[in-house]
Amino acid sequence: MTLTLESILLLVLVAIFWGATNPFMKKGAVGIEEVKAKSGFMQLLQEIKFLFTNYKYMGPFLINQCGSVLYYFTLQTTDLSLAVPVANSLTFLCTAITGKILGESKIHKNTYIGIFLILCGTTLCCFDKMNAIQAESGL
Repeated sequence: MTLTLESILLLVLVAIFWGATNPFMKKGAVGIEEVKAKSGFMQLLQEIKFLFTNYKYMGPFLINQCGSVLYYFTLQTTDLSLAVPVANSLTFLCTAITGKILGESKIHKNTYIGIFLILCGTTLCCFDKMNAIQAESGL
């Protein structure tokens, strides 16, 4: 497997697709707790119907799933030990930032510290993997 700048950028794009859509899906799902049915199975069907007929939920959900498809294809050329932490950690970062932009809640200072640490850790993982690949190829 090789690591390229393109792979890293694709993983960042995946994280943006996943993270930026999470707060929108949360907003789109508002009201699902009002859905009631007589049995557990009918409750499940009613909730699925509620979500699938709600464009405020389905729009972000489809974008989120595009991120999953992109992630699947990116895994073909990217080392799994790098792809998973980069995509997942940056997803949390994108979710926090998007939530802040949407006014969900005030970001606590610990969240800012976490964002900084995520960026540092992700950068170190990428540099380490790139250095390991360069050492293997004798560059």
